[in-house]
Amino acid sequence: MNVFTEIRQAVLAALEAMQGAGELPVGLDLTNVTVEPPRDAAHGDMATNAAMVLAKPAGLKPRDIAEALAGHLGAHDAILSAEVAGPGFLNLRLAPSLWHSVVQAALAAGADFGRSDTGTGKKVNVEYVSANPTGPLHVGHTRGAVFGDALASLLDFVGYDVTREYYINDGGAQVDVLARSVYLRYLEAHGQEVAFEDGTYPGDYLIPVGAALKDKVGDAYVDQPEEVWLVEVRDYATEAMMDLIRADLKALGVQMDVFFSEKSLYGTGRIEQALEALQSKGLIYEGVLEPPKGKKPEDWEPREQTLFKSTEHGDDVDRPVKKSDGSWTYFAPDIAYHYDKVSRGFDALMDVFGADHGGYVKRMKAAVSALSDGKVPLDIKLTQLVKLYKDGEPFKMSKRAGTFVTLRDVVDQVGADVTRFVMLTRKNDAPLDFDFDKVLEQSKENPVFYVQYAHARVKSVLRKAVEAGIAVDDADLGAADLSQLTDEAQLSVAKKIAEWPRLVEIAGRTNEPHRVAFYLYDLASELHALWNRGNDKPELRFLDADDPAASQAKIALARAVTVVISAGLGILGVTPADEMR
Repeated sequence: MNVFTEIRQAVLAALEAMQGAGELPVGLDLTNVTVEPPRDAAHGDMATNAAMVLAKPAGLKPRDIAEALAGHLGAHDAILSAEVAGPGFLNLRLAPSLWHSVVQAALAAGADFGRSDTGTGKKVNVEYVSANPTGPLHVGHTRGAVFGDALASLLDFVGYDVTREYYINDGGAQVDVLARSVYLRYLEAHGQEVAFEDGTYPGDYLIPVGAALKDKVGDAYVDQPEEVWLVEVRDYATEAMMDLIRADLKALGVQMDVFFSEKSLYGTGRIEQALEALQSKGLIYEGVLEPPKGKKPEDWEPREQTLFKSTEHGDDVDRPVKKSDGSWTYFAPDIAYHYDKVSRGFDALMDVFGADHGGYVKRMKAAVSALSDGKVPLDIKLTQLVKLYKDGEPFKMSKRAGTFVTLRDVVDQVGADVTRFVMLTRKNDAPLDFDFDKVLEQSKENPVFYVQYAHARVKSVLRKAVEAGIAVDDADLGAADLSQLTDEAQLSVAKKIAEWPRLVEIAGRTNEPHRVAFYLYDLASELHALWNRGNDKPELRFLDADDPAASQAKIALARAVTVVISAGLGILGVTPADEMR
């Protein structure tokens, strides 16, 4: 139930009636007519811009249209009043019965309250995390994982068919470095002293991998040349790191549908097939690129390369796909990977990248545009940096990782629920400060606590109601006489609940799961405010054992709050709290 949609339909019906009565010209485009919450709640419950957007095409003054529209809307059962404001905005005040019906709708729909079919079942691939399999996930990956996972859940909630995908970057030189690093730990497990040089990875996380390799092959690789062991150790180490990454993701509550290996593109003809698809469109050629900006001519060595004409699809410069020595660039397998996604029949693709990949956006979008003939959009979301603090100081690096703070460091400190919620309290492209002390505070200033506390408070009321013999099943609460909810604080809670379907639809359309976190905080604030009002006005307290009927109505309102909080936290991947400890 989306009351904003319902009232907009009432406004459109009134406008059509005005056209029929000759008060407006026929044939007006009503697409841009909106019904939204007013900027100032004191002005009413909703506001429409109808008169403002129709004045010019109708050849009439906005206020004249607004006044006529107000007259038509006055006959609607759910609209108590329609007041013209400013140059022609129309503020609407709605009947309490409408807000009561929202509570009933939330109880009836349960976890599905607010779900929509705006996605119309379109197939969307959301690729996120996709870290190199060379070590544990770090805090930057954590933010990308949380954002990508919440975005996928949000899209599912509004009606898309979503596939969550992880691209394993196991085809580049970094996995050879990983193999050499594991080999050093393998030698160390045999009692040899080793030195981590030439960019090898010194993190302690490879110690058990080296020891496990010793258990598997014994001394077969000791003092052997690299050509004897590199391939086998590389495969072994990569799988070991992916096991570690999968475990990290599980600890964060992230589960992928697909793990796609970059290595599967090499030696299988799949890269060649993707480039042939571009070649057939006249987009692959041999050429020499201009020197990069900032390079002096004497620093630039012009060389002929195989290039993708990405400028024909919105890029700034054409991009090399094959080096002058005949080897592939990093871009070539990425083109092939996205060609595979296009070939799988997705209607849209989304990639979640770290902030350091900003320069990769245009070329990747150009490739997908070319490969799909512009039919499959690629949207790339960048996640900004996370700064960690503890005891007022920057959080130190992880000894286990060697050079960075790991996902597990964060989750072990505060838990997955807190980690996920806090990571979504800022828009993905804005920097985020993560203070370990503040995120565990039990105060209004801590949004995750404040939302969880609201849910737990209502759960406590439900338990006490059961002890008092009051029926609190959703069916019983949905049948309660909600006309008893007349206090403005009670109606404010119902009005905030009514915003949920509209809010989640907007969040899905804009791909902004942080809107859900902000909304849940506001909803929790309304619940806590009503709770506190009960300290001064006993009749507002949710539970009154002497008046079961009144209690049911008030508990129905509170229960509807938990329905929405549970749904919203579900999108964020956070478990609602039944009690606070």
